[in-house]
Amino acid sequence: MKKVSLYLSLLLASLHAGAQSTDKQQQQRFAGIDKIVEKVLQDWHAAGVAIAVVEKDKIIYSKGYGYRDYEKKLPVTPNTVFAIGSCTKAFTSGLLGILRQEGKLDFETPVRQYLPELVFNNDDLNAHVTLRDMMSHRTGLSRYDISWYLLAPSTRDSLLQRIRYMVPNEPLRYKWQYNNFMFMAQGVVAEKLTGKSWEENIKTRFFDSLGMYHSSTSLEGFKVEDASLGYDVEKDSVIKKVPYKNITVIGPAGSINSCVNDMAKWVMAWINGGKLNGKQVLPAAYVTEATSAQMTIGGGRPGQEFPDIYGGTYGLGWMLSTYRGHYQVEHGGNIDGFSASTCFYPSDSIGIIILSNQTGSHVPVLLRNIFSDRLLGTKYFAWSDTAVKKLNEMRVKEKDQKKKDTAVAKVKGADVIRKDLKDYTGIYTSNAFGRFEVIMENDSLFALLPDSKEYLKHVSYDIFQTYTVDKETGIDSTAGGTKVKFNTDINGDITSAEADLGVKDPVIFNRTPKALPLNNTTLQKYIGVYLFGGMEARVHIKGDNQLMLDVPGQTDYTLVPVDKDKFSLKDVNGFTIEFNVNEKGEVTGLTSVQPNGRFKAERKK
Repeated sequence: MKKVSLYLSLLLASLHAGAQSTDKQQQQRFAGIDKIVEKVLQDWHAAGVAIAVVEKDKIIYSKGYGYRDYEKKLPVTPNTVFAIGSCTKAFTSGLLGILRQEGKLDFETPVRQYLPELVFNNDDLNAHVTLRDMMSHRTGLSRYDISWYLLAPSTRDSLLQRIRYMVPNEPLRYKWQYNNFMFMAQGVVAEKLTGKSWEENIKTRFFDSLGMYHSSTSLEGFKVEDASLGYDVEKDSVIKKVPYKNITVIGPAGSINSCVNDMAKWVMAWINGGKLNGKQVLPAAYVTEATSAQMTIGGGRPGQEFPDIYGGTYGLGWMLSTYRGHYQVEHGGNIDGFSASTCFYPSDSIGIIILSNQTGSHVPVLLRNIFSDRLLGTKYFAWSDTAVKKLNEMRVKEKDQKKKDTAVAKVKGADVIRKDLKDYTGIYTSNAFGRFEVIMENDSLFALLPDSKEYLKHVSYDIFQTYTVDKETGIDSTAGGTKVKFNTDINGDITSAEADLGVKDPVIFNRTPKALPLNNTTLQKYIGVYLFGGMEARVHIKGDNQLMLDVPGQTDYTLVPVDKDKFSLKDVNGFTIEFNVNEKGEVTGLTSVQPNGRFKAERKK
């Protein structure tokens, strides 16, 4: 009995010593980290951040810093909900990995066999684009992000229809080009094959299976007590609250909200071959495939500054590289008010999740590197200090360039502008990007987008610079956005607007004058027969209040009221009808304004 008791005592002492050793080791790995994180937040004027670290199947670090509500000074916790942006993509592709295992699809079959509604711009893409191509960003399509970010329709079906008008700028499988539309379409494929929404699939397959009870797929997820507000930085140092961005329409590419404690479970499953707590959530074969190179992101050798960071490739919803001798699987996420990084090192069984409440923030990447160095035992590098120095140098260069651009604009004739700004007003439409309306308020032009209002500041001739109008204050943002060039026909009338939106060619938005509301009684005065030499044209009313022009031997033209006594011809560019009215208000004739001249017609008595 004494021997047994002695053995148990030695065993317990050994276990206790082992636990103490492990705790001490963890303390050493994270020694002084609080001050480092707080300095990073201060350096980058960030409101808050949450960090979780996992090793094998355990969370070894989980903490919040700063504020989820900066104004009320409410602290960030490990359960604070943030938007994770494009970190969503691994969930969407993971869903397809599960459906493949269930025999519902494969990655090599042309995707239109599963989703005929998905139509591409040419026959080659229609015949050959596969889910694997879409999951690894190699379809030949560039981003087209303005189409969903600023000019989004209300449904995914409508957004899906725009893809057929998107012109590829590279051959299929030739070049890696990030494309959110292709991940949205993956979500629609899953919806069609399962009969359930993408949102329901993500909840049941992942959130419920992994115990991610703080996670959601829409803005409804922010209606909890421990949810973060989103922030941006103005004038290089002012922390400003920004509204949540509703991106449900592109959801499978980036609409998940989560906390670091939930995301830790997601990462642990990936580290452990798709399994968590004995449950196989993701197919093990898919986990290996998704974290293996499918497409090279870009060529080139390692740089001199960081020779041990190299090898950018893309898996299936993951970016892959070598970080200081360690294989890194990572994806970032950005949406209004939030930035994120989900990262793990499969060979080291270590994962790091950083969620921040700052738009386009450097904080997640910098902290990811700082924690990686600590956990992997790599040499110290002053990541944040170095990045701050480079940013300040860049700001100096930008200010100098802005002065030069301003001087050039003055030389090119910034004062040359149309007398009547109403000429620019109307509806502008692109099949691939959607529509916006240009209106006139007081003496200024504004573009009305689905979710924002842009002030159009004149630059020169028919060129304007956009400035986003703050929804709360009504003040224009200090940073200018896209330049818009308005185009005219041979008569000098505005026919379209064009802008460089990051695709192959400038995007053309065709202008349709906005119809003025005229009732049947008002339209009655235009009815009659008008004589063009020996030819008679007839103006009449169709239905309740649609004015029509019938020309012998031609189609009947629909007249759209655009100004007082002035009408455009629907679907016919460059043609307008101006009715001539005498001092008594009587219509005496009309003038047809055409690309080849102005033709007058007297009204037949």
